[in-house]
Amino acid sequence: MPSASTAVARKLRKNATRVEAILWNQLRSKQIEGVKFRRQQPISGFIVDFIAFEKKLIVELDGGQHAVSHEKDRERDRLLAEAGYKILRFWNNDVLQDLPGVLETIRKNLLP
Repeated sequence: MPSASTAVARKLRKNATRVEAILWNQLRSKQIEGVKFRRQQPISGFIVDFIAFEKKLIVELDGGQHAVSHEKDRERDRLLAEAGYKILRFWNNDVLQDLPGVLETIRKNLLP
């Protein structure tokens, strides 16, 4: 039987936002530097938007709700960083207005 976080992650994958779908279209199938990404993945007690396990890189997309939960996001990022992950955060508008720039930042962070 799947854990509660796995069930939530599955639901989030099925109900992706438009912005998540746009970015996922670019990350899936090892399109950037041949690195495999997963989406809406449970990790260390959290569900992250996108993760490249082999590079220990997490990509988070932030909508308007994150403007008010900034402190919570910082604590989450701190705990994930302590577990060895690097976290990149982008506002939804970054993806909509500068997708090439977002992808280049991700690409650079995948390189050794």
